[in-house]
Formats: sequence, C-alpha cells, structure tokens
Amino acid sequence: SDLSSGINAEWPLRPGECCDKYAHIFLIEVHNERNNLLKEIRESWKHSRLFLGRNKVMAFSLGRTVETEYKKDLHKLAKALVRKRGLLFTNEKVEDVKDWFKSHKQFCYARSGSIATETVVLPDGPLDFPHSMEPQLRQLGLPTRLKDGVIVLDQEHTVCTAGKVLNTQQAVILKHLGNCMAEFQIELMSHWSNDVFTVLSESNSAMEINEPDSEDDDVIEDVNEN
Repeated sequence: SDLSSGINAEWPLRPGECCDKYAHIFLIEVHNERNNLLKEIRESWKHSRLFLGRNKVMAFSLGRTVETEYKKDLHKLAKALVRKRGLLFTNEKVEDVKDWFKSHKQFCYARSGSIATETVVLPDGPLDFPHSMEPQLRQLGLPTRLKDGVIVLDQEHTVCTAGKVLNTQQAVILKHLGNCMAEFQIELMSHWSNDVFTVLSESNSAMEINEPDSEDDDVIEDVNEN
C-alpha cells in the first residue's frame, strides 16, 4: 500500500520519491538553531533535500515499524526523529557530506536556556560601554554607576558560571560583551543507504524514541524551498 497516503500535504515530495531519488538519507540534529545560518545551509544544499519540523509526520512517511517501513531499516531513522532533528536526502558522497558539515560550524550568541560554556567575571572598575547604556546595564543586574561620564562597576561581578543555565539577563549581558558562547552546527546522527542503517554519532544510541515533538513542530519545512 502507499505508505505516504496519510502524510501532510505540505510535504512537497512523497517518501518514495525522496527515498528512490536520493542515494543517501542522513538523520541530522540542529544545535543552537539560527534562521540566518539555516538559510546559508539551504543555499549550499539546493541540490539535495533538507526537511525540518513535524517529526511525527515525517516518521509516519518513512514507517515507524518493520511492517510499515517504506524500505528496509527506514524505521530506525523514523524512531530517531525527535527534538530538533530532520532529514537530509542527497546524492553527494558520504565522506563529502561528513567533511562539509564538520567544517561548517559557527559561533553565535547564546540564548536564555543555553548552558554556559565558561565562567565570565567582570572586575570592578570602568566598563567600555557608552554612558547612555548605564541604566540598561543596571537593569540587567550589574552594580554600575556613572562617574565623570564613564560607566563604573562598583564591585566584581560574575556574569555566568560554566555548566549553569543562562537566564535572559545573562544572555543579554554576554551579547553586549561580544561573547559568542553558543555554536551553531548541524550534527549527522545516522545514515541510511541501500537498506543499510548506520549510526554516526555516539549520542544517537542514547536517544529517546518516544519523546513527544516540540510545540513548534507545526509545519514541515523543506528548507530548499522559498
């Protein structure tokens, strides 16, 4: 039977078309997602298909069980579609894909909820910010004041501690400091080709296959479109 019959109409290709057209399928995971950086990925991979979002629908299209999978071992990919994961369909060589994504990482500003990768401490004394920013810095929790038109930190202040979750104020301060603590990257989790499934990332083996989709997975986004 046609396993794609129940797929959301927003998917531009049926699974058979993708699985039959492209030699390789990679399960990918997006870390520290940034729209502008994803756009750059999209531009570089116009020759392939990269789908993000609506994990349950994509998993259904591949087949979540041995009995329903479109091709042998695709259910292993389907069960791994959780969190910020997606699928890359391509005809590029495996090693070329690995090398490309390994080299295309970019540091960016951390957001609230991210884990601090280092401890950042500001010593007391003058800060190199325009004097007009003093009220904003004080609102962010820094013990500042104006002295002769210069922003001064009255005492040493720990902005964040390595291993701790960042709150909104800490993330904003780090951005003002120009500290790019997060790293955008697309990690290759596993690979499927010619009915053979291969794990590529150690973290892939510890994934929760029944984890619910996030609330923002409302639309399947083919990032090759637009």
